[in-house]
Amino acid sequence: MVLYLANSSLDARTVGWSMYDGTSQKRYMPGDADEPPYPNGLEALKDGWRLFQASQLVDRNQGDEFRLGHLKYEFFFEKMVDCD
Repeated sequence: MVLYLANSSLDARTVGWSMYDGTSQKRYMPGDADEPPYPNGLEALKDGWRLFQASQLVDRNQGDEFRLGHLKYEFFFEKMVDCD
């Protein structure tokens, strides 16, 4: 699961997300849900997801808040499940 948060804090609101299932038990498609799987990264941790990568904090120049581009607060989570 990838959560894009409003800022670098794990309790910031989720503004975008992507889901991937390595077990192939469920298929996710872009835009298949109107609501994020978790309101923030902290709730994902409480539900058993492990955070294994967070976006690098980079200094931004004044005026960059008006530029379009990638979502810069990207957090990667994984959850281990049994596959029978």
